[in-house]
Amino acid sequence: MRYAVRHVSELAYASPVSRARFNLRLSPRLRRGQTLESESLRLTPAPATREIQRGPYWVTTTQVRFEAPLKTLEVTSEFTIELAPSPLPQSGSSLAQLRAQVLAAADLSDLAPVPYLFASRIATMDPAITAWAAPYLACETEIIAAATSLMNALYTEFTYSPGKTSSSTPPELAFKARHGVCQDFTHVMIMALRAHGVPAAYVSGYLLTRPPPGKAKLVGADAMHAWVDVWCGRDLGWVGFDPTNNRLVGEDHIAIAMGRDYADISPIDGTFIGGAPQTMKSAVDVERIA
Repeated sequence: MRYAVRHVSELAYASPVSRARFNLRLSPRLRRGQTLESESLRLTPAPATREIQRGPYWVTTTQVRFEAPLKTLEVTSEFTIELAPSPLPQSGSSLAQLRAQVLAAADLSDLAPVPYLFASRIATMDPAITAWAAPYLACETEIIAAATSLMNALYTEFTYSPGKTSSSTPPELAFKARHGVCQDFTHVMIMALRAHGVPAAYVSGYLLTRPPPGKAKLVGADAMHAWVDVWCGRDLGWVGFDPTNNRLVGEDHIAIAMGRDYADISPIDGTFIGGAPQTMKSAVDVERIA
């Protein structure tokens, strides 16, 4: 499948700010099954400097710097990408076997499992989430079945409720309230898996905006989406699970970046000098072109 993606973000300040610095994580970091055909990342006004960095996780960061005072900024990311169909994962290791494989792993690449095993800035350890997940993650359970059961429990017990949480809401509060958006679903599932010795990563990306005829529109279209990549052992590697839609990640999920949690791969963050309030609006269009 080939897709054309356009993501426009508009930042505005009540009064001009100075020495603004931004990290933009909107360029696809390619891996198996994804082929980038064209890409552009435009900023208005143009920055004084622009530098591309890769890592430390599976992410490409464009760092930009502005010397002139800044009152508005428009960031437009456009790219065309091809996604190859991937077969559904077959049965993998038991959780006990997988934990032993993680402990024996000697890989320090950006797709290594070990960095995604421990608590991170947002995806911390929470006793309530650990206890809730325990029945789905018994040692003898096969990993694909275990992750699928956990995902189904999240989808069944939690309500997708836009506007009731924000990017700063701790996952523990979303878990307690049993509602949230894709970011909350993803963080809770990550915390549950890591607490039981399963490496889990936060993936940001996009979903197809216009569904095929007769298919329902998926939650998360028309905006950036988030899901969980679960390390399923040496043979299967990373497998994507979308708890917001209760399904395995397929060829309508376009991955942009992967990190330990949202903080590692947030689309736009940065600093500036000034106390002006900031507002940001985003619009996303994903179109299937072949």
